[in-house]
Amino acid sequence: MFAAGVKAQRTDATPTLEELRAGMEAMGAILPVPEGTVVETVDAGGVPAEWIIAPNASGERAVLYLHGGGYAIGSLGFVRDFCARLSAAADARVLSLDYRQGPENPFPAAVDDAVAAYRWLVALRTDPARIVVSGESAGGGLTIALLIALRDAGDPLPAAAVPISPWVDMELCGEVSGDANESDLLTTQHLHLFANWYVGDGDRRHPLANPLYADAHGLPPMLILVGEREILLDDARRFATRAQAAGVDAELEVVPGMIHLWHVFGPMFPEANEASDRVAKFVRERIG
Repeated sequence: MFAAGVKAQRTDATPTLEELRAGMEAMGAILPVPEGTVVETVDAGGVPAEWIIAPNASGERAVLYLHGGGYAIGSLGFVRDFCARLSAAADARVLSLDYRQGPENPFPAAVDDAVAAYRWLVALRTDPARIVVSGESAGGGLTIALLIALRDAGDPLPAAAVPISPWVDMELCGEVSGDANESDLLTTQHLHLFANWYVGDGDRRHPLANPLYADAHGLPPMLILVGEREILLDDARRFATRAQAAGVDAELEVVPGMIHLWHVFGPMFPEANEASDRVAKFVRERIG
């Protein structure tokens, strides 16, 4: 089972930032990009990024993808295979963003970079009605923060969004089941470290850092995916409930048996390919 395959990655010792970053890079290195995929480095409004384009991808449709890693670790390499599979399944180009991270660049640097990249994408004459924003973990929370920032600034919103296992609570108030504490690759210890590196002594209820405190009115339709055995399950549930109460077409899907980052490990687990196919189906439904 997927959880058993990654449980050995856990440790009770407090990891350093360098160790966590190296671990994510090592995991990304074992995930090869499918043959025929074009990976092109670009400057997206001053933010480093990659176009990831499957052979069948349409130039009219785009997914802006925001990787996870607690706003402190993670990289383009870690999600490159997932973005390639998503590009192929959704028939869309994927722009994967290397936004600034803490502790070197704390909140709101990541939000500012996501806004800049989205505006750059629109300036390329990509119709917002043909754009979907997605991301996992911190990238899922950043996806929601981006939507809020764009709405409040009066920018045209994308057609839809897919937050995967979104981390939306910098106060870490969510309920965590004993099963998730035992099995999940992500731990509450990690989240405390990441929150300190990203927000520090800042306002942990700021709606762009903690979307649970944001007004969700007017946000585009979204599919929220989360694993049944994740410590972020309650984050996803709470945000979905608040978004639905605000009138947002927010669909929550809890994937049985899955833990954090299951969707990334496509070459190893069928559930990961099922996740990319599910996201792609939603993308095609929303942008044609």
